[in-house]
Amino acid sequence: MAKYQCPKCGMTFSKPGRCTMDGAVLVAEGGRSPPVSSPHSSQDGEHKPVNHDHSQHHEMMIRDFKKRFLVSIILTIPILFLSPFIHDLFGFNIQFNGDTYLLFAFSVIVFFYGGWPFLKGIVEEIKNKLPGMMTLIALAISVAFIYSSVVVFGLQGEIFFWELATLIDIMLLGHWIEMRSILGASRALEALVKLMPAEAHLITNQNKIKDVPLSQLKMGDIVLVRPGEKIPADGIVIKGESSLNESMLTGESKPVSRKKGDKVIGGSINSEGALEVKITHTGEDTYLAKVINLVKQAQESKSKTQDLANRAATWLTIISVSVGTLTLALWLAIGLKFTFALERMVTVMIITCPHALGLAVPLVVAVSTSIAARNGFLIRNRIAFESIRNIDTIVFDKTGTLTKGEFGVTDIITEKGFTSQQILSYAASLERNSEHPIAKGITRKAAEEKIKLTVVQKFRALPGKGIQGNIGKKVITVVGPSYLKEHQIKPNEKSARLEKQGKTVIFVLEKNKVLGFIALADIIREESKEAIQKLKAMNIKCMMLTGDNQKVAEWVSQELGLDDFFAEVLPDQKADAIKKLQAKGMKVVMVGDGVNDAPALVQADAGIAIGAGTDVAIESADIILVRNDPRDVASIIGLAKTTYSKMKQNLLWATGYNLVAIPLAAGVLYKYDLLLSPAVGAVFMSLSTVIVAINAKLLKLR
Repeated sequence: MAKYQCPKCGMTFSKPGRCTMDGAVLVAEGGRSPPVSSPHSSQDGEHKPVNHDHSQHHEMMIRDFKKRFLVSIILTIPILFLSPFIHDLFGFNIQFNGDTYLLFAFSVIVFFYGGWPFLKGIVEEIKNKLPGMMTLIALAISVAFIYSSVVVFGLQGEIFFWELATLIDIMLLGHWIEMRSILGASRALEALVKLMPAEAHLITNQNKIKDVPLSQLKMGDIVLVRPGEKIPADGIVIKGESSLNESMLTGESKPVSRKKGDKVIGGSINSEGALEVKITHTGEDTYLAKVINLVKQAQESKSKTQDLANRAATWLTIISVSVGTLTLALWLAIGLKFTFALERMVTVMIITCPHALGLAVPLVVAVSTSIAARNGFLIRNRIAFESIRNIDTIVFDKTGTLTKGEFGVTDIITEKGFTSQQILSYAASLERNSEHPIAKGITRKAAEEKIKLTVVQKFRALPGKGIQGNIGKKVITVVGPSYLKEHQIKPNEKSARLEKQGKTVIFVLEKNKVLGFIALADIIREESKEAIQKLKAMNIKCMMLTGDNQKVAEWVSQELGLDDFFAEVLPDQKADAIKKLQAKGMKVVMVGDGVNDAPALVQADAGIAIGAGTDVAIESADIILVRNDPRDVASIIGLAKTTYSKMKQNLLWATGYNLVAIPLAAGVLYKYDLLLSPAVGAVFMSLSTVIVAINAKLLKLR
C-alpha cells in the first residue's frame, strides 16, 4: 500500500491529501519527504518520544500564528483610526498630510506578514489541484488589498484596508484556536511514551546491577524494578510480589497484584515491593508500542463522515468562487458601483470558507480517540467504530470473555451438621498439592475465604476416582460421581441439578457418608451480568458463541439473561454462525479474545477483542478493549453514539449557516438596507469555527 508523508513534520498517512496537523500537502513516500524515525529510538540509540519532532513543529506553528495575530491586531488599531469608512461610521475625522500613505504602509505589513500563511497556502493548493480554505481566504484578502492599493494611488473608489486587516486578524485567531485544540488531542501519544523510564536495572550474569538504556534490553534479560519505579518492558515476574498501577495503560483505577509467574506491562508503576522481571517483549513488540501505533493509526484514519466533510468542503470552494464571481457580475450589470459589487463578492467568498467544515470532524475524531485511549479502548478502524452505533446484535465468546476461563467454585452444598467452611477445608487440605484444574479451583476458593488448611496424614490417590487421607481422626475422601455409583452411595438430589447445568461436582465423604459436595465451573465474570443489562437497555440483543457443551452454555445463558446461544461450535464454524445472523438482516458485533475467535471477528460487521493485555489481538479486531471487563463493550458503543452525534452537530453548524449567510452576503436584501460587510462575514465564519471547536471539546463531558 502506498504511503504519503507530510514534507514539514514527517507524519505518514495512507491516503493523499493534506496533513491533519499543519495542512501541508502530502507527497508520496520516496519523494521530497524526510525519513520517519523509529518511534522508540534515534540513530544514537537513545530513547526518544514518538512524534517528538512533529509535536515540536506543531508548537512552533502555534507560536508563529500567535505572533502574527498579535502584530496584526496591534497594527489594525491605527488602520481603523485612519480609515475613512470608520470616520463616517463613528462621526470623527483624523486627517493630515500623508495619512492615506501611512494607512497603506500599515496595511502592507498586515497583508504580507499577517496574511502570509494564507498566501503561501493558496500556492500549494492550486499547485496540487486541491483548492480549499486557504484559496478562499487568500483570494478575499488579495482582492481587497489590490483594489484598495490602486485607489490609494489614483483610482476613484473606496478603501477596504480596515476590512482586510480585521479579516486577517479573525482568520489568524481562528487558526490559532484550531491548532491549539488539535495539539491538545495529539499529545495523547506523547503522554503514552512518557510512561516509559529512560533506563532499566539489568541483572548481569555475575548477579550485579547495571543501568542500561531501554534500547539495549533483549528478550530473556532479567531486570530489577524497585518500589516507585516503572516497569521498563513487558515481562514475567520471576521473583518478588507487589501491586502495580496500570491505570495509564488499561484505564483500571485499582492497583493490581502481581507475583511470581504473573505477566507485567511495560510502563506500569511498581508500588511497594521489589520485583525481578524476565523480559518477554521489547521495542515494537511491547504492549505500549502497540498502543501507541494504534492511537496514531486512529488519529490518522479517515471515517465516512470525514469523507463527507471533505466532499462538502470541495463543493463549498466551487460555490464560493462561482457565487462570488456571479455576484460581482450581476451587481455590475445592474449598474451599481464596482466598489459595492466587489464588497459583495468578497463577503460571499469569506462566508463560504470551509474552515469550520474542515475542523468539524477531525477535532471530534481527535477528542474521541484521546478519550478512548485513556479508558483502554483502542480503535483500529474508525469506519467500524462509527458503525457500532447502529448495531442490534452482540455475540460474545464465552470462555475468557463472559467467563474467567478458569475453574472456580460456584456452589457448596452441605449435609446437616456441617458448614461450607468445613467442607471446603477438608477438600482443599487434600487437594493443596495437586496441579489439576479442579484442585486449583478448590484451593483458590479456600484462599479467598481465608480457610485454614490442616495437615493430611496417610495421603493416597484413588486412581481414576479421587483422593483420600486422614484429617485428625477422620478418614476423608474427595471423589467424583463415579465413585458414588460404584459404591452405591445415594447423593443429595441437588447434585443432579448442578450436573445438569454442566458443572463438575466433587463429593466429600467420611467412611462412605456424604458430608457435602462442591460444584465447579468456568466462573462467570461478576461484570458480565451488568454488561448484558446495559446492552439490553440499548435495545441490543445479546448472544453467546461457545465451543463448550450444551449444558454449560445453557447455564451461562440463563445466569446472564442472554437472548440466545450457540453451543459446541468449533473455531472454524464460528464465522458461519455470524453469517447466519447477518443473513437474517442483523447488524452483528462479535466480542472475543481475538485468537480462536479471529474468523468470527473478521466476519462480523465489527470485531471487538476484549482483555487484550500483552497479547493484544490487533490483526483481527477493529476495536480492542484492554481490560477483561465486558462492561467496556457498552461503554465503547456509548462513545460511538456520542461521537457520531457530535460529528453531525458540527457538520450541520459548519454548513447550515451558509443557507442564510450566502444570500445575505450576496445582497438579496439590499433594498431593505440589510447587508453583511466582509468583516461581519469573517465574524460569522470564525464564530462557526469556534463553536465547532467548543462542541468537540464538550465530548469530554459526556
